[in-house]
Amino acid sequence: MRFAVYGAGAVGGVVGVQLHRAGYDVTLVARGPHLQAIQQGGLVLETPMERVTVDIPAVNRISKAKVDRDTVVLLTMKSQDTADALDELRQVAGHTTAVVCIQNGVENERMALRRFQNVYGVSVMCPCAFLEPGIVQAYSAPVTGILDIGRYPAGTDETCEVVAVALSEATFVSEARPDIMRWKYGKLIRNLRNAIEAACGPQARDGRIREMVTQEAEQVLAAAGIEYISEEEDRARRGDILTPGRIAGAKRPGGSVWQSIARNAGSIETDYLSGHIVLLGRLTGIATPANAILQELGAELAAGTRAPRSVDEAGFLEMLAGR
Repeated sequence: MRFAVYGAGAVGGVVGVQLHRAGYDVTLVARGPHLQAIQQGGLVLETPMERVTVDIPAVNRISKAKVDRDTVVLLTMKSQDTADALDELRQVAGHTTAVVCIQNGVENERMALRRFQNVYGVSVMCPCAFLEPGIVQAYSAPVTGILDIGRYPAGTDETCEVVAVALSEATFVSEARPDIMRWKYGKLIRNLRNAIEAACGPQARDGRIREMVTQEAEQVLAAAGIEYISEEEDRARRGDILTPGRIAGAKRPGGSVWQSIARNAGSIETDYLSGHIVLLGRLTGIATPANAILQELGAELAAGTRAPRSVDEAGFLEMLAGR
């Protein structure tokens, strides 16, 4: 089994490096200065326990990754980039290629299934960061993350089991789960905090705003008949497996949305986090004003028309009152 890591940012870079170090054949697909840094000096992995530089193959297009019938493609780009990536992938890969979505949100698997027959979802519990070209950071050690996998829309198969074994050999904990989307919807609810942190600051992640966006999410998921794991199930799965630490004396600086803004990426995944709750609200006739505000703030943050972490809780509530 070979792996092509399509989108070697924070999660993709960390997963790719650890699979490579475990002895697997891995090719990274990256772009821009990040790709140049990897090609010229290797990919640096920083954890609370070590700093290593890994010489790993990296290319700028999936067409150069030599995808064949033994290749598992790991999608690790942000959701807003998935459709274009899949269109490029199907120019070089057969429709039976295994496509594994190691991504936040719940739309990537559906997009992939339109184009490929064998699609898998992964519930991502992996505190990591990517802020500088050529460097990725994993903040949990010795276990890097929990990456449970399941076939989309449901079930498991031999590919699930084989990928779970590979990830388990590469410093992750991974199990095959037939109800993977229930886990991913639970993760979606918890990922709503990412935009709160980016717009309002880390102190707002667990405050009143989170309560409101979570309540809206639970209401629309119930109305749509979509099952999701509870906070209790999430805590039980995490247990004491993940042990987040510091790198160079510092905690993880922010979640995935904040990192995209800090890198001036030009786009963020809010449309596929809070935006998904807004979509379900419109489909079920349930108002989701708090998530709609987060989605709008996310668009402003991505466009650079609003500064990150510039809206306090009072300001958010004032926006909400004006809806």
